[in-house]
Amino acid sequence: MDIVSIILMSIALAMDCFSVSVTQGLYQRRWQSRVWLMAALFGLFQGVMPLIGYSIGLLFAEMVARYAPWIALILLGYIGTKMILESLRKDEGDVAEKNDWSFVHLIMLAIATSIDALATGVIFVAQPERIWLAVSVFALGSFLFTLLGYGLGAYVGKRLRFNAELVGGIILVLIGIKICVEGLCS
Repeated sequence: MDIVSIILMSIALAMDCFSVSVTQGLYQRRWQSRVWLMAALFGLFQGVMPLIGYSIGLLFAEMVARYAPWIALILLGYIGTKMILESLRKDEGDVAEKNDWSFVHLIMLAIATSIDALATGVIFVAQPERIWLAVSVFALGSFLFTLLGYGLGAYVGKRLRFNAELVGGIILVLIGIKICVEGLCS
């Protein structure tokens, strides 16, 4: 696999990170210091998941590919549904409660957005000399797209006033459904 293919694969894998970070930015409407942690976790998981997939190898590749879409759907569906339900509450409650930047929440998002990268590691079983280059490019791409997506979401969120938590929750659920449908149809 050549470097151009690895870069294009990195961009494709980073789109889920981008979408989720846009959602976070829409809701926050300003730059948060925890964005750096989110970007680092997204990048880390996008780099580690292919290594795990590579290590599992062809022996379990079919099983990983079979369940990865469901895992992404469950995680993103849970987070998105939680956001939707919280946005529909009549009592606005404490803003800090809705401003979930907890480490556990960020880890769940990182796992959900990188689960499809797990299966990509199997591709490199035939080309083991490319795995470290690939995981480095995947991690860097996801890190950068997360920062870009958050910045874009925060910029748009400042200018448009709407229920960003509701929209964000719907987006996360739709991303989960998209990953699941693509995984089941491939």
